Amino acid sequence: MENLSANDFKTAIETNDNAVVIDVRTPEEEAEGKIEKAINMNIMEQSFPAKVMDLDKSKDYYVFCRSGGRSVSACQFMEKQGLRTYNLLGGIQAWNTLNQV
Repeated sequence: MENLSANDFKTAIETNDNAVVIDVRTPEEEAEGKIEKAINMNIMEQSFPAKVMDLDKSKDYYVFCRSGGRSVSACQFMEKQGLRTYNLLGGIQAWNTLNQV
């Protein structure tokens, strides 16, 4: 797992053709903002481990949550399954600060 600042995360997902963005927040939290093309995989659901097992090991996974805590746990679990992960430091809150209009 590599931790990325909001700026580095944004650059990476825009330039890496192999990038898959994973949102591990609950559906209720999505009201706080979204990252375009992000796939929601709520880490709190029992189905999360099974969904991780179905992911393509050839992709690079850019993971975020609300503030950066749950995404670290998600990345650690995903790495144990042989996936390459990148964590958004500060979560969607940092992303929203970076991308304010």
